[in-house]
Amino acid sequence: MKLLEVKNIFKSYKIYSSELYRILNWFHIGKSKTEELKILQDISFSLSSGESVGIVGQNGAGKSTLLKLITGTLKPSAGEIHIKGKISAILELGMGFHPDMTGRQNVYNSASLMGYSIEDINSQIDHIEQFAEIGHYFDEPVRIYSSGMQVRVAFSVATSFNPAILIVDEALSVGDAYFQHKCFERIKELKKQGMSLLFVSHDKGAILALCDRAILIEKGKVLKEGKPEETMDYYNALIAQKEGTQIIQNKLSNGTTTTISGTFEAQVVEIGLYDTQGKNIEVINVEQNVTLKVLVKAHKDISSLVLGYGIKDRLGQVMFGTNTYLTNQTLKEIKKGELYEFCITFPILLGTGEYSIQTALVDANTHLSQNYEWKDFALMFTVVNLTKPNFVGLIYNEPTINIHRR
Repeated sequence: MKLLEVKNIFKSYKIYSSELYRILNWFHIGKSKTEELKILQDISFSLSSGESVGIVGQNGAGKSTLLKLITGTLKPSAGEIHIKGKISAILELGMGFHPDMTGRQNVYNSASLMGYSIEDINSQIDHIEQFAEIGHYFDEPVRIYSSGMQVRVAFSVATSFNPAILIVDEALSVGDAYFQHKCFERIKELKKQGMSLLFVSHDKGAILALCDRAILIEKGKVLKEGKPEETMDYYNALIAQKEGTQIIQNKLSNGTTTTISGTFEAQVVEIGLYDTQGKNIEVINVEQNVTLKVLVKAHKDISSLVLGYGIKDRLGQVMFGTNTYLTNQTLKEIKKGELYEFCITFPILLGTGEYSIQTALVDANTHLSQNYEWKDFALMFTVVNLTKPNFVGLIYNEPTINIHRR
């Protein structure tokens, strides 16, 4: 069942050349000199029961405006928004808390504005206080709260009444690591109960962990919509896009979408994983030693060349990554046509499952300076457990367990 439908939403503002023209426009007198500032243009998507959708995009793309339209804080210039069920939203730090009221008083005030009765709030106030974990500050004025404390109370209020749709706009990024983890666990718990989530974040890990689908907004338009990993890979390429940079997405035979971006002044022409006997392999045993060989060709003269690589799990989370800038092995004054083979040897200390390798050819520590080529899904491999005791998780961390009777 669709709980939210956003249909052809536009949002724009008129900019007047002077206050006089603004006043004349109120009375429809004369021809006002105005410009139109377009914030959102023809945005459409839906959110089904139990589904989590991530909204990503650069600052100023229109993400927060979109959420304000959905929650009714703003009205669209055109288009329709249809909602079924209760919405809880954390759009801004503090959710409009009054600084002179205590945390407890603000809970009653905020929950009342959300449409809940005093009886409803009374039934949840103890749970809200316990979840926030701010101790005696719960009965102190909010003006003395840190930003993290405000988020604790705001999130507790927003999730304690089991909303049909939870909307979170970057607020969790100011919380401490412990409370962020606690929030994510709470969101996952509510998702299992059928709650839908609309989540705005620049945190790729959070989007991959929480969302079933991701929407990339650029300059007020939907630029990309699809699986979280392929959308975030495209976003990663977009933020490094400069003059002469291309972004290409191709479907692989297994249905995975690979993203390749860069100026292509240097490219990976061969890549493979090899065992200690030099045999090319795709299935690897836990803790087996392998060599990743990457052959790079320069298509133009390059003053500086760095190879980076990352190992990602099936959800797109990077298990490990590094580059030759960090290892003090930057190549200098590369000439057009030159070939360089990078041989990287390491043990596979990973849990069983499917993994991929991404590669980056850049000029320094990141692709934000000069991106020659960034390639996701440059190589895929499978880890199996043939020789170790059974274990769970994404890493292999062999323990030594000693037991002594006392």
